[in-house]
Amino acid sequence: MVPSIKERPLPCWDRGGARVPSPISFCPAESLEWTCLPGSRVALGPGLACPLGNTGPLCSILVGCFGCRVTVMLGGLLACLGMVASSFCRTLGQLYLTAGFITGLGMSFSFQSSITVLGFYFTRRRALANALASMGVSLGITLWPLLSRYLLEELGWRGTFLVFGGVFLHCCVSGAIMRPVATSMAPETRKGLPPPSKTPAPVCPAACSRAIQRHLAFDILRHNTGYRVYTLGVMWMIVGFGLPHIFLVPYAIRHGVDEHRAALLISIIGFSNIFLRPMAGLMAGRRDFAGHRKYLFSLAALLNGLTNLVCTVSADFRVLVGYCLVYSVSMSGIGALLFQVLMDIVPMDQFSRALGLFTVLESISILIAPPLAGFFLDISDNNFSYVFYMSSFFLISAALFMGGSFCALRKKERQGRQAEGEGAITEAALEQTLTVEGTDGSKKQVYTEIMYVTSL
Repeated sequence: MVPSIKERPLPCWDRGGARVPSPISFCPAESLEWTCLPGSRVALGPGLACPLGNTGPLCSILVGCFGCRVTVMLGGLLACLGMVASSFCRTLGQLYLTAGFITGLGMSFSFQSSITVLGFYFTRRRALANALASMGVSLGITLWPLLSRYLLEELGWRGTFLVFGGVFLHCCVSGAIMRPVATSMAPETRKGLPPPSKTPAPVCPAACSRAIQRHLAFDILRHNTGYRVYTLGVMWMIVGFGLPHIFLVPYAIRHGVDEHRAALLISIIGFSNIFLRPMAGLMAGRRDFAGHRKYLFSLAALLNGLTNLVCTVSADFRVLVGYCLVYSVSMSGIGALLFQVLMDIVPMDQFSRALGLFTVLESISILIAPPLAGFFLDISDNNFSYVFYMSSFFLISAALFMGGSFCALRKKERQGRQAEGEGAITEAALEQTLTVEGTDGSKKQVYTEIMYVTSL
């Protein structure tokens, strides 16, 4: 039931304590008494509101057992229930459970399974498909701040949570119209593996350990060097990537920008990405860039980190609008290539498990980043420059790490191919010098034509 009394939302920022623009921030002071909470604790809300990878292995198991359609619909139902339950909360801890854990669990199921099914749907223009699918994120970034502020003014925060629950319920409709696909491993990838036993195996710690290792994709992390480099690099990058989305609006309001104009900055980023992400997908899908997508991703992360330094120079609204436009260019590259690069590194029969571990490690960064930034704000007397310096540091260092590591791996592969080619030439020369003794004592030269395939 929508409350009849319009409840006054808390301001985004106050000298008494740090607040950030998340659904958890829009609670009336008479219901949630958290005026003097430190920024490191309040900023924990956005991290808990999206545990995008904490349940990655669980989502992989559900996808393997029930398919992507059922998992998407289950996620939409959980997200809806979490939002509806949030409208009845009266404490911050209850919101952590409902809007954070339950809604985040549902969002994780819907998000990961939809990304997985996208990889099975497309093979030829997969980069463009990923970019077009990520346009939904851009539309959400564009409309969500404006819609949230309107609903808060008209319905209050409890009514806003109810409306959001209805929006999340549409994930069930999206999952229902998905075309079913077989997400199990292809038969040729199972060659050499023993057939599964039909008799139930005894439960033992070793069996449990093997099952956990299989679903957490530790074997892929251990044997696939490219996956290991990319996962660690993205995990480090995500610590700084999400901070501008959280602190840009409070930063602008802090320096005298009107609240409505400050909320418009996030909408500018989202609106720009609607057009830039498909362009990034088209460029990354060209054959010329097929083998260089990971370098394009590293370049986009580097540009994103350098762009954040603009906010440390000026907080004028016109400067911030220019910052949002330039920031959108690098953000569109990251959004369009984030999962496409992972699909290039990992075979599709292992993608669901690899994505599960990938999002688990990514969620750790999502949880760490806002409290860490809030801690810097507390110790620096609410100086936002430290937040943007922190964001730039993580993005630039991650870009240099990934770019340098991928270059080193490519150089190592080339040296290995050259060594194989030299070995093949030497072996071919030895074959040509072999001779056989004839019946009349004469020597006959035997020429054996050998073809070596050193690369595909």
